[in-house]
Amino acid sequence: MQTITPEQIESFSKFIKSHKAFLIAGHKEPDGDCIGSSLGMEALLKKLNKPCTVLNAGPFKRSESKSWEKYFKGQYTLLTDTKKETGLIIVDCSETHRLGDIENQLTGYDTFIVDHHKTADTSMPDTIIDPSAPAACLLVQQLYEALIGPVDAETARILFFGLATDTGFFRFLDTTGNDTFMAAARLVQAGANPRLIYDEITGGKPYSTRKLLGAMLNHAERYYNGKLVITYETMEDTRNWGQEGRDSDALYSTLLASEGVEAVVFVRQETAQTCTIGLRSRNDVDVSSVAQVFGGGGHKNASGASTEGTLDNLIPRIKKEFERFFN
Repeated sequence: MQTITPEQIESFSKFIKSHKAFLIAGHKEPDGDCIGSSLGMEALLKKLNKPCTVLNAGPFKRSESKSWEKYFKGQYTLLTDTKKETGLIIVDCSETHRLGDIENQLTGYDTFIVDHHKTADTSMPDTIIDPSAPAACLLVQQLYEALIGPVDAETARILFFGLATDTGFFRFLDTTGNDTFMAAARLVQAGANPRLIYDEITGGKPYSTRKLLGAMLNHAERYYNGKLVITYETMEDTRNWGQEGRDSDALYSTLLASEGVEAVVFVRQETAQTCTIGLRSRNDVDVSSVAQVFGGGGHKNASGASTEGTLDNLIPRIKKEFERFFN
């Protein structure tokens, strides 16, 4: 990844100095990186004596995210006399529609974006967007260290949680990950406990999620000589097993571990008219380009989308999009 430049640090610092208070927001259905970068940014602003409110539309579905929900608000009271005096910082996201139900509350604010998604809008002013960074938390950590100094123990725990989530507890890093490991080492030195955080991320899953995982594995079908696997979750599956949470990460890792599999797609029927799509891949299969077709985005090897449609009409369309990789 690239190190944040002095010019980017100066741009961010100027934005902070030009506002009296801040709103911090991340994407709906927050994962660990969204949670960690939001709360890490809050810690940074508090060190600079800047009042702030951390927002998220939720829901906090994942078992590892539920304990963090209490730190977020769904709406806010303005902390300054005028809207112009308040700045909005969006983390782990650049597309405002991905903010969910809080989007309409956040129009008209001066905005700074800190993101690492490949599909982020890099044309926007006041941004630090680095698709080579494995997590938004890593960008927030660099800003914190540049403007404040070494992180305290609680902030280290928060940032390590987010960094570990988006790197699959560092499984997704390759030989270019030296800076990431060094940053993680600084967090551990500051007080982050890798073993406890690993247990927090991977443990505590409801038993029903094991049953749901079995149903999704049973639905899985292979295409393109076994290189692509597509599976799905029906609304009945959700009613039976998906009310307490899900464990999509276990699904992806299990299927990607199968011989010859290069990409996995998971489609969930959320309502009678809408679905969510999760995509994971290995190596050179850029699933973000597929996610974009359905109104989503993300990383080269991990992306998602929410779209209108049903399992019956979406799965054939998704399969066809992978022709570019496997034909």
